[in-house]
Formats: sequence, C-alpha cells, structure tokens
Amino acid sequence: MLVLGRSQVEELLDLDALIDALASAMTDLSAGRAGAPDRVAALVPERDGFLAAMPGFVPSAGVLMSKLVSVFPHNGGTPVPTHQALIVVFDPHTGEPAALLDGTALTAARTAAGSALSARLLAREDASVLAVLGTGAQARSHAEAMCRVRQIRVAGRDRAKAAALADDLSRVLHVPAEATATYAEALDGAEIAAATTHAVEPVIRRSWLTPGVHVTSVGFNPAGREIDDATVAEALVCVESRQAVLAPFPAGSNDLLHPLRDGVITEAHVHAELGELLAGSKPGRSSRDQITLYKSVGVAVQDAAAAALVVTAARERSVGTDIRLE
Repeated sequence: MLVLGRSQVEELLDLDALIDALASAMTDLSAGRAGAPDRVAALVPERDGFLAAMPGFVPSAGVLMSKLVSVFPHNGGTPVPTHQALIVVFDPHTGEPAALLDGTALTAARTAAGSALSARLLAREDASVLAVLGTGAQARSHAEAMCRVRQIRVAGRDRAKAAALADDLSRVLHVPAEATATYAEALDGAEIAAATTHAVEPVIRRSWLTPGVHVTSVGFNPAGREIDDATVAEALVCVESRQAVLAPFPAGSNDLLHPLRDGVITEAHVHAELGELLAGSKPGRSSRDQITLYKSVGVAVQDAAAAALVVTAARERSVGTDIRLE
C-alpha cells in the first residue's frame, strides 16, 4: 500500500488538473454514475467537534476511497488545524487497500478547486476583484485557486491575521492584496466573494454585495451560518448535490436549511448542481447584474477525484512509501 504524507500530497496536486478532474466528477455525480452517500459523524460534544466518514466512488476516474475527517473548531489559533483528514484509496476491482494519504491538504485544495470551478461557470468573465472572508487554510487556498483575479481583499475577525495573510498572498501570487477592517469593506465592489469562515452570524449580507457578484461559501458551523436570508432568496443558488446540501447535520448546510425551514425559500430555489451546469441541462448566469451563490458542503466524489490524481502522479514519479499490511 502506498503511503503519502502532507508535503508529498501538496507537491503532487496540480490545481488546474484538479479543477478539470472535479468537473468530470461533478458531472458523474449529477448523472447518477458516481456514488457519494451522505456524510456520517461521531460527535465529541465537550470539544464541539466530530469525526466524519465520507466514502465515494467515481467510475470515470477509476477510484474508490473513503475519507475520515475531524473538525475541531477550538484548534483555531493553535498549531493544530481545525480540519484534519486521512484518505484510504481502494482498488475498485478487488476492494484491496491501495493507498493511504494525508487528506488535510487535499481537502483544502479540492474545496478551493470546487469554488474555482463554480466561478468558472457562474462568475462574470470580467470579474477581477476577490474578497476573501476568513484567514485560515481555506482562505489561503481559495485565493490561490481564483487565478483570474487581479486584486484581493482579505477580512477576518483578527485584523492582524488578515494583514499577514494579505501580505503573504501578495508576495506569493504577485497580485495586489490588502486587509480591510470589516467584511462589508472587503465586499464593497468585489465581483467574487469567497466565504471561508466558522461564523455564527452571516458574514455575507445582501446589503454589502455588489450587483453581479459571485459568492462561494464553504464555511461550516452547526451553530451558525455564513449567508443571510436576503442573499439566499435573491441569488441564483447552485450546489454540489441537492441531496447533500439539504440533508440534516452533519451533511447539510444551515445556510439553506434555515431559510427553507423558515419559509424564505423552497427546495425548488436550489437552481442547479455543478454537474447540471457542466452538462448543459441547467442554465447558469442569466444577466450581468445577477447575484450567483455556490454553497458547498463537500462531497466525497471531489476527494475521490483529487486522490486519484495524487496517487497516479505518485506512481509516475516514484513518490511515497510502499508498505505491506500482512
């Protein structure tokens, strides 16, 4: 069995190839060819944390795998990540375990790649100003994935962390990046907004948004939400999977479940899955000023597609350690 550590996964993952691989996986999912049952989790109430299991099968990528991911929000501000994961890849013909790899870096990359894919499908072609809300690993990976932008604004609860991230992004990406004092300031005039927080109260509010903005939201907090009702109600809402996003905890999203519960929207308000946009069975943006929203909860076919890329690249480059389980 091939074993790959975090630095090796980061080295092997090619972002452009990953976005293309996710497009194929999302198309398979919406067409019913891929398998990704709802996430299940064991709760750790005293730490507000949980350990979730996410199996997935993508026949077009020839990959069968399962991810174990822990979410411990109190790790924020410490050297230990809030999200940590392992992925086991199995031979889809025999069921034999074939690879074990770090899933922490892979999760950050595939989540950002999914948002980048949504922007490719839904953002205005001339979108150039990106607002990044949050200062953690997902904030960084989203800034790196949105490669078309020419200006980045960063906002978070901690202004010092936002400034440090902005400075680092400017140096690494060679794109002007600045920290703003508030979420509203970051969003003012932004044409793409990436919400990557553990917010209790919405950090995306309709009154702060510019006409035509594309919003991506990947934050998850069982006690809160990132997007206010008015934004959800007015936006063209797209998701990875209707089944996943509307499922109860730990699979679904309060950003849609709460307005659905309160009668603000109906299930029909979820306009399309990414796979439907890719297949052309559902239309995307209909006007320049339309607000579009991609709400992501993370589905296992994305992890599967990313893992397949990593394992293939590792075998080609002779990277990693082979071990025997017997």
